[in-house]
Amino acid sequence: MTFLLTYLLILLAVFLLQRKMMYFPSRFSRQQQHRLIAGLPIRPWPSATEPLGMINKTPMTDVKGTVLVFHGNAGAALHRTYYVEALCRLGYRAIIAEYPGYGARTGSPSETVLIDDGITIAKKVKQAFQEPLFLCGESLGTGVVAGIVASHQVPVQGVLLITPFDAMAKVAQHHYWFFFARWLLLDKFDNVAKLRDFPGNIAVLMAGQDEIIPNRRTLSLFDNLPAQKRLWRFESASHNNLPLEPWRPWWREAMQFID
Repeated sequence: MTFLLTYLLILLAVFLLQRKMMYFPSRFSRQQQHRLIAGLPIRPWPSATEPLGMINKTPMTDVKGTVLVFHGNAGAALHRTYYVEALCRLGYRAIIAEYPGYGARTGSPSETVLIDDGITIAKKVKQAFQEPLFLCGESLGTGVVAGIVASHQVPVQGVLLITPFDAMAKVAQHHYWFFFARWLLLDKFDNVAKLRDFPGNIAVLMAGQDEIIPNRRTLSLFDNLPAQKRLWRFESASHNNLPLEPWRPWWREAMQFID
C-alpha cells in the first residue's frame, strides 16, 4: 500500500511538472540578447523591440525563398546560426523563429502555444517576403512545423525535418514507460496526423545513433508520409551531433529536393 501511494504521488508530480521536463529554454533580457548576438551573423526579426526570431544580418538579393526554422526544445534561436550560414550560401533567406518563453520572449511553452505562435510568425514572414516559404523543424520543432502545415493558414512550398518523430507520446512512452507517459503527456505533437495532407516535398534527416528520438519513431513518420519524400541517414551521428556544418553537401541536396 505504501509503495502504491508513493508511486501515485510520483505520477502526480510527473504530470504536474512534465513541461519543465520537456522544455529547456535559455532565457535572457533584450539587453543580454543584444550583447550575445553582437558578433554573430544574425539580428532580431522583425525588430529589436519585437524579437520573434533571428534573421541573417547581411541583406540578400536574388533570394530563392525564405526558410523559417523552428529549433529544438533546448537553448534559444541565437544558438542556431549554422542554419543562417548554410541556407544563405545557397541563396535562401533564413529566419530562426524564437518560441514564447525562450530567449528574450515572454510566455510559457506548450504545444498549443508554440503552434499558434508559429502560425503567426509564418504569416508575418509570408507578408514581409513574397518568395516561396519553406519550413524547417529540428526535433521538437518538427512538431511545430507539422502543426503549421496542418493549419492550412500559410502556403508552404516544402519541408525539411531534422531528427523528427511520429508522435511525442510514443517518444515519451519509450523513455518513461514506467510512468505511463503515453497517457499522461499533455503535448502530444502527432506529426503523422498533421502531415498526412501535405502535398509538397519533405526531406528527412535521421541520426543513426539518436539517443533521444528512437530511429523507429523517425522511420515510422517517414513511412507514413504521403508526400514525395527523401531520407538522409547519418549512421554515426547522435541526436546532438549531426553534420550541420554549412559546407555539408546534404544541405544543397535537401533544399533542391524540397524546392
